[in-house]
Amino acid sequence: MEKIADGFKGEKAIITPYNIRQLQTQNPICSQLFLTHIGYYPKAKFHFRERIEGNKEYILLYCEKGSGWVEYQLERYLLKENQVFIIPPSQAHAYGADPKDPWSIYWLHFRGDNAAMFDSIMGKIMDIEDSDKGRHKDRFLLFEEMYQNLSMGYSPENLEYISFCLMHFLASIKYLNQFREIKKVKESDIIQKSIVYMKEHLETKTSLEDIAQHVSYSTSHFCSLFTQRTSYSPVEYYHQLKIQRACSYLQFSDLKIKEIAFRLCYFDPFHFSKAFRQEMEISPSEYRQRYRNG
Repeated sequence: MEKIADGFKGEKAIITPYNIRQLQTQNPICSQLFLTHIGYYPKAKFHFRERIEGNKEYILLYCEKGSGWVEYQLERYLLKENQVFIIPPSQAHAYGADPKDPWSIYWLHFRGDNAAMFDSIMGKIMDIEDSDKGRHKDRFLLFEEMYQNLSMGYSPENLEYISFCLMHFLASIKYLNQFREIKKVKESDIIQKSIVYMKEHLETKTSLEDIAQHVSYSTSHFCSLFTQRTSYSPVEYYHQLKIQRACSYLQFSDLKIKEIAFRLCYFDPFHFSKAFRQEMEISPSEYRQRYRNG
């Protein structure tokens, strides 16, 4: 059961394709702990979710501001600013925003062979005290690290890095006293530069030659280097980013499917739907119905 507003200004979310989750389970690093969903809902008035049969993944709710509630194992918990609640999989639950002071929440779904090592912080309120040592901004930055890297595509390097970040993020809650400042090191290279260029040109006709020229490499040399670093060709990677943008439009806008297709420079809605299904294993309309604002 679901009750939710039409949307929350500033909301964002990424839901990974099923084939990517399969790759994560087969990767010895990612299989330990990996994301399937991640997002942020600011001032989420009327936000409500109920899952009578539970969920396949662990669900983490991190209340940044405002307040809400979680029902779990016949108990009702009030979730306030700087508090976290993790719901284990296959457990009936419900949660929602306070109608008078709706929460702003960071949320994510995760699973993995070693997820149970965080059992001690699950199924209860984790209060992260508001003090000089609380390091809330650092923790939110770590969340952004996961989100931004996932938004850059599904290369093995990205997925592995996100898994380590997720482990660090959960450890920062379990081991509050040991949590230290995150070192923000951002490598600037031609691969990163080319991906940023791709993201900025998802809604214009952009060729492989355009991307290679932007980083001042020959097309053949660029393709070889990009594939070596990401395990995908530039064209495949660019396509993944297009589908990711399409998912965002389907989830958070009222654009018609044909409008999304033309905005992302597909030949026609049929071509877009076929490409979308190949990547996500469901049609655009099914994706919108399943994940709209949820």
